Order: sequence, then structure tokens, then C-alpha cells
Amino acid sequence: MDMEYYSGLSFLIMIVAGFATVILFFGGLLFQMKKWGYGSEGYGKEGQGGSIGGFLKLLLSQIFDKKHEQGVLTTLVMDILIQRRILQRSVLRWVMHITIFWGWIMLFVFSMLIFVVELLHKYGGMFGDTITHGRPIVESFPVIVTLNEVFGYVLLIGVLIAIARRLFITEVRNGTTFYDVFLTGGLFIIVITGFISEWMREGYFLEQYSAIAPPAALFHVVISLLFCVAMIPFTKYIHIIATPLSILAHGGGE
Repeated sequence: MDMEYYSGLSFLIMIVAGFATVILFFGGLLFQMKKWGYGSEGYGKEGQGGSIGGFLKLLLSQIFDKKHEQGVLTTLVMDILIQRRILQRSVLRWVMHITIFWGWIMLFVFSMLIFVVELLHKYGGMFGDTITHGRPIVESFPVIVTLNEVFGYVLLIGVLIAIARRLFITEVRNGTTFYDVFLTGGLFIIVITGFISEWMREGYFLEQYSAIAPPAALFHVVISLLFCVAMIPFTKYIHIIATPLSILAHGGGE
């Protein structure tokens, strides 16, 4: 019988849901690349409009263009990973961006790592018989669990700053649309439900709340897969991918 997760779903269902989400993500990303490919005509690449291959070829040629004043590695580290240009404009905005960026990225990395560990244990016979009912193998790796929680708080800090800016900074508040509220609010709900479902499972709440722990975990899993993975290519959050590519293509710099 398949092991059940905190959400009450079986391991097989979680695999299917995970792969379906990833397929939707990459399908949307390829769709966006196809649209970006039409821009290649503006760079003298006639006949490649709408071509994913043409777009990638043009992108790589721009990234490794020797005319750039700084190298690709410098651009990657200083302008994308550290985001120095945002820091020069506003420290608060930089803290918001860097915490959301690294919180989101690292939670995604740890989620994929946990997924691989589960697969290796389930179908590869690795890590021994250390799973108990309802408790995934990853709990045998406390470092991963701890870091996952730490970056959860990192992401929460960034989301709270984003909410505070839209509430208390007039310029930001006046430029806020329902779309912005939806995206920021969605991230807040995901982070909070993640912590709540974890606290329920660990028994931090009164005993009578334990009955709703599986539904709470299921809600968190569903909206996380949809909002933080599948919807990225179809929402404003595509800039997580598009902006670094644009910075690399233009050679970064201050």
C-alpha cells in the first residue's frame, strides 16, 4: 500500500501531480519562448520569427557577445544573484526582492531534492527502511528540513515587505492593481498555509485541530504546485525567468 503524506494523498498521486505541474510549467515556458522568438526579427534574424530555436540561438549569441564590458560570470553573480542594481536604487526594495527571490528559489530546490530522495527510496531501495507511516524519508535528513524551514521564513519576510510597501508607500499603493494584489496575496497564503500545516502536524495547536491537518496540508500542496510552479509562465512571475535572461543578454552592469 502506498505511503500517505500529511495531505492524505498517496505517493503515486503525488508523483503524478508533480510531473503534471512540471509539464505544464515547461509547456508554458516553451510557449513564451516561441513568442519571444518573434523579437528575433528585430535583430535582423528574418525568417526566425516564432522559432524557439531561433530565439535561443540569438539569446546565446547576445549573452556571450564579446562587446559586453563585463563577463558572464560577473553579470550572473553581481546583477542576478546579488541584484546590485536594485540595491543601488533602494535598500528596502532590494531586501524585498532578494528575500523573495532566494526564498522562492531555495524552497523550489529543496522541494525537488526531497522529491528525488523520495523516488530513490521508493523505487531505488536507497536509504534503508526508515519511513514510518505518514512520515516521508526526508525527515531522516534534519539539515534539509531545517534549511527548508529557514528559507520559508526568508520568503515570508520578503512577502511581508511587499505587502507593507503596497499598504504604506503612497507611490507603490497608487500603482497597485488587483493583479498585483492577487499575486502577492497568493504568495502570502502559500507561505502561511505551509507553516500552519507544519505546526498542526507537529502538534503545536490544540488536539482538536489535528483533524483538519491533512486538508490544510493538501490545500497548501495544491496551491503551491499551481501558483509557484505551473502558473509562472502565464503570470507576471515570468519575470523571474525573463529578467535574468534580459540582464545576461545585455551584459549587466551598474
